Amino acid sequence: MDDLDWNAVGWEELSARAGRVRLPGWDCTTGLVVGDGAALLVDTGSSLREGAALRADTRRLIGPHARVTHIALTHPHFDHVLGTAAFAGVEVYGAAGIDTVFTRGRDELRASAVAHGVPHEEAAEAADVLVVPHHRVCGEWTLDLGGGLQVLLANMGPAHSGHDLAVLVPGTPEVVFCGDLVEESGEPQAGRDAVPSRWPAALDRLLELGGEDAVYVPGHGAAVNAEFVRAQRATLAARFGVS
Repeated sequence: MDDLDWNAVGWEELSARAGRVRLPGWDCTTGLVVGDGAALLVDTGSSLREGAALRADTRRLIGPHARVTHIALTHPHFDHVLGTAAFAGVEVYGAAGIDTVFTRGRDELRASAVAHGVPHEEAAEAADVLVVPHHRVCGEWTLDLGGGLQVLLANMGPAHSGHDLAVLVPGTPEVVFCGDLVEESGEPQAGRDAVPSRWPAALDRLLELGGEDAVYVPGHGAAVNAEFVRAQRATLAARFGVS
């Protein structure tokens, strides 16, 4: 595949095969990793409308002869998952246990979306066709996207949510999609499903996965470095009284 023109669709290039877009509203990140004939989307936005826009962007970027084949959901919050049904025939991955949240918690997801400003009809439509991940990641899962590109999905355990997943993209630099384990544009949010006692350890593991020279991509905000992740880890440890 020829070099990708991320700017053509208004996306930010992170490495030769990885990029992302910051969606309007909640400044939520969606990432894309492109291999040879296959592509992985990381999170899908807050509605089917956003999902359809992401699908159009990815088609323009990778051309008519390739498409998104895999989706990784970093955690089960509305602004990261409600656009998934816009991508038909895609293999969807999430941390083990996320399927239970989706099966039993559709009404809660819809209500959360509406409470945060998603129009009621859009939220209800997306919740009705919510895609339960086909593949649940217990530890680590390697996806082969072709062309020698193997992407690692890592279950980070409960931290920001009960079911957090990180995505490691090898290359120069390595890219780590963190979901909301890391946030740059505001203070990390700890809702009812957060497990604060486990959050600092999850950030330790992120740093082990990516190392010192990786680009760390928060769920919200600008891409950061390892120093930022360490500083946020220290802030969270002090905030929640854990080591």
